[in-house]
Amino acid sequence: MGQGLGYACRTARAWWYSAWLRTLARFSRTTLGSFWMGLSNLLSVGVLGVVYGTVLKVADPLRYMIYLGFGVTIWGFVSMASLAGSTLFLLRRDQLVNNAMPSIFYCLEEWAFQLQTFAQAFVVVLLAFALIDPGLLLNAVQYIWLPLINLCLFTFWIIVLMAVLGARFKDFAQLMPILLQLLFLVSPILYKREGLGELSVLADFNPFYQALAPVRDSLIDGRVQLGDQFLSLAINTIGVLIAVGALKWFRYRLPLWV
Repeated sequence: MGQGLGYACRTARAWWYSAWLRTLARFSRTTLGSFWMGLSNLLSVGVLGVVYGTVLKVADPLRYMIYLGFGVTIWGFVSMASLAGSTLFLLRRDQLVNNAMPSIFYCLEEWAFQLQTFAQAFVVVLLAFALIDPGLLLNAVQYIWLPLINLCLFTFWIIVLMAVLGARFKDFAQLMPILLQLLFLVSPILYKREGLGELSVLADFNPFYQALAPVRDSLIDGRVQLGDQFLSLAINTIGVLIAVGALKWFRYRLPLWV
């Protein structure tokens, strides 16, 4: 584990820059560049907010738009990272087979790419909603940091877990979109947690929602449950250590699996 973490630190500039090149290549020769990420996400949130706000007959459409917007944006980060992880080693088969690059490098690069994509969408949404409620910026400065760190750590070990499972079980990549769609429907993102009624226990045992909710709550309500967040930090740290150790343990099997 120590070797894996040391390698991640030594090569940080390499995997971060490699991910940034992917981000630049995605929007090469476009006028707005990476701003399209935030704009497309903001447009999606606007349409969803109007439609579901009307269907659910919400009392305060603007507050609901903010609630929905942050939920959808953060969910997009977690779900896209999970989907990308499930096919990561399969798409990197040639590199895994033909060179000696540690598999953790590809996980770190994918994680960095997903972080950069999320940051571009999140900043645009935050600034747009700050026009409605300027207090969101103050909450972002004061309360978001610990929940956001937990979200990022959670996303890293989820990518590693999905990558290993996707390499070992070829059907896993086909199963993930179905699982994520079901998780989205039972997660309080389009609706309040109270709307689940007796089924609210589903949110309590949904790790994706448990990573999402504290970030959204810290932004909207300006509150952080420090005890819960430090517990989450400990769990996510253990998850990262196990993920790094698993990559080291399976380093000779991964080329055979893919």
